Amino acid sequence: MDLEAEPQTPVFDLGLDTRTEGDITTLSVTPVGLQERSVGGLKCVERCSRGNVCVCMRSCLFLVCGLLCFCVCVHIYGTTFFLYVSVRLFFLHVSCRPVCVGACVSVCVRRGSNVSLTLDMCSPGCTEPYGYGAQLSPRDQTAKEYLREGTNTLTPSQLHARAIDDQALQAEFYETPMNFVDPKEYNYPGLVRKNRYKTILPNTHSRVILQTADEGDFLSTYINANYLQGYGGEERAYIATQGPTVNTVGDFWRMVWQERCPIIVMITNLEEKNEKCAEYWPEDSVIHEGIEIKVVTVTQEDDYSLRVFTLKERSLRQYWYTSWPDQKTPDKAPPLLELVEEVEQAREEAPPTSGPVIVHCSAGIGRTGCFIATSILCKQLRSEGVVDILRTTCQLRLDRGGMIQTGEQYQFVHHVLSLYEKQLSHIVEE
Repeated sequence: MDLEAEPQTPVFDLGLDTRTEGDITTLSVTPVGLQERSVGGLKCVERCSRGNVCVCMRSCLFLVCGLLCFCVCVHIYGTTFFLYVSVRLFFLHVSCRPVCVGACVSVCVRRGSNVSLTLDMCSPGCTEPYGYGAQLSPRDQTAKEYLREGTNTLTPSQLHARAIDDQALQAEFYETPMNFVDPKEYNYPGLVRKNRYKTILPNTHSRVILQTADEGDFLSTYINANYLQGYGGEERAYIATQGPTVNTVGDFWRMVWQERCPIIVMITNLEEKNEKCAEYWPEDSVIHEGIEIKVVTVTQEDDYSLRVFTLKERSLRQYWYTSWPDQKTPDKAPPLLELVEEVEQAREEAPPTSGPVIVHCSAGIGRTGCFIATSILCKQLRSEGVVDILRTTCQLRLDRGGMIQTGEQYQFVHHVLSLYEKQLSHIVEE
């Protein structure tokens, strides 16, 4: 079957014309008899001007000589040589094809992780200019730049509308870089037993470093935990960490003691199909890394339990929230808001020398990110009357990659803040 001939389309060359009035250099358009054809969605232009006749003749001569040499080699070396040359020519052709620079930008670049969703943004027939004049949108910045600059301040009315706009929230979530850590940054023998998940690692600039007598022993200083900023840029307001494993229980208590943490918020069950967290606390008392831990009281509430410990002369509270399913969201928001307010009140009552609040789930990024974001944003809503959930999410991910792990969790944070704003408005009206 004969293929339809490809239409010939006139193409124009751009040249500088300095013969206009006023001696002002202008851009003129001159037809030069060019031919266009579409390759891979980009327009590749082939110039066939008269000045190239000599080049064409010379190329034909080289082609004839090359074919003669090729035939001689095939005759001597057989078909193996033929196959080798064919494959080499094929890959040479593929490697020389132009690439869509302006439009073919992978979402993975913006999300900052090789474990994130990757989409090719270059559709068939893409006509973005190649190399010159390609303008990147704000979403095409590097991951770090986007996380430093991302913002979307919402008034109460905008917050309520945004909370029910699932499509907009999903789009915003998937355009926000995750900022996961490249595992190559932690190429240390034996480190695998210190991490619950091999792809969830602490960002190096904000990781908690355990104090040890042997500072040269990296493993003894390592714990999968990061310091996080709080409301208003408060430094080291929180520590986000993974659920302790049987190998890291001692490290966890070392961190609690070293950082003078007054509160632990645990947002996971010990098992959810698989083990999510080791039971790192004692029934009565225990000694870890020279730190004596005693249980003073246990209070059971509807959605969480409260344990009060003593660590030598210090007091420590553990809030264990058990009503949040893994990688999903709770069926109702009020219990989470109650826990946020309870923890904030306990934090204000803690001694002035107290350190960060420790928050963990299993991986230390999903439910942990939702809780910390909600705590920060409730403060912002009370203080400023507006919220910037995107800005808070970006800052959390700068400190620890992957915070607020799923689109569903991102939507849930908006729903919780919308509910909290209505509660505040109701209190003001009363």
